Amino acid sequence: MAPVTRALAARPRCDHTVVLTGQHPGLAPFFAAASPDTVQELRFDPAAKSPARMREGLHRLLCGAFAKAPADLVLVHGDTTSALAGAFAARDCGIALGHVEAGLRSYDYRQPWPEEGYRVAIDALADLLFAPTEAAADNLRRERRVTGQIVVTGNTGIDALLAARAPAEERAELRAEDGRRTVLVTCHRKENQGAPVQAICAALKQLAREKAVEIVVLLHPNRHARRPLEEALSGAPGVRLLEPLRYEEMVRLMDASWLILTDSGGLQEEGPALGTPVFVMRHVTERPEGLASENIRLVGTATEAIVDAVSDLLDDPVRYERMSRPALPFGDGQAAPRIVDALEAWLQPRRLRA
Repeated sequence: MAPVTRALAARPRCDHTVVLTGQHPGLAPFFAAASPDTVQELRFDPAAKSPARMREGLHRLLCGAFAKAPADLVLVHGDTTSALAGAFAARDCGIALGHVEAGLRSYDYRQPWPEEGYRVAIDALADLLFAPTEAAADNLRRERRVTGQIVVTGNTGIDALLAARAPAEERAELRAEDGRRTVLVTCHRKENQGAPVQAICAALKQLAREKAVEIVVLLHPNRHARRPLEEALSGAPGVRLLEPLRYEEMVRLMDASWLILTDSGGLQEEGPALGTPVFVMRHVTERPEGLASENIRLVGTATEAIVDAVSDLLDDPVRYERMSRPALPFGDGQAAPRIVDALEAWLQPRRLRA
């Protein structure tokens, strides 16, 4: 959302406030750099970050702190708990709702869980739906519960990615030594906890032991997501565990990696934009555009399937070349100004009527 706040800050008529719910501490500087007087941080007890508690806190803010100058519209992004809570809070206070990254669907409420259900609910509540792709917009058009205005904008995550990308000489500094190829790994989905994450860890250790690769595992801030990886992989030869990185550092690492192994959603968009192949450790994806571009492939969570997929790619330079061609199926870096254009066009007649 930082590209959106920067685009809003450039428009004199678009007063805005950024509300951070604490899901990722330390994000305030991203937003304060563009407009330092606009950031408010709500502090929730990490053990009480339920949709109901967040909804209550955001309701107090929207209907209380902003009562003297009510908001015309609330923007939420994606499919997080805080996005769902923000959507409900906006509706509770009678404020219009815009959803950035609308229309993503896996059509399986268990994968990803609970995100699939959250985004369906937010889209049903939204007045403005900013779809990253035409396919996402088509998903929305097919759903009777969606009654808001749909605008195809691209994804703001690609705006941020392209703005943060470093020059080639800086990216080269992160490449593995001794000719080994860097395989970047992230794993944090709730549906992969338990037996799936153990199978994934077994695959990573086998690859590090048998192939000319260095496995770089980026740990998640959530202790429940990181603990199985630490327990299974700490001290494993050829495996490095990294603490969460600053955004620019993460972009450099993705760009310098030979392959990304992930169960994340965002990396399925960022990898193709950078020309880094992505193997998705899930059985379904809400981003089929990446599959169509051949930049990403679903490999599941079974140990043998992951090892075979990486081994086959190591032995197939023609396929690797095809998978590593940069592609922008999720946006061209101009999503934020399109969103702000649509906001202004939507709000103007309503302000005149008021």
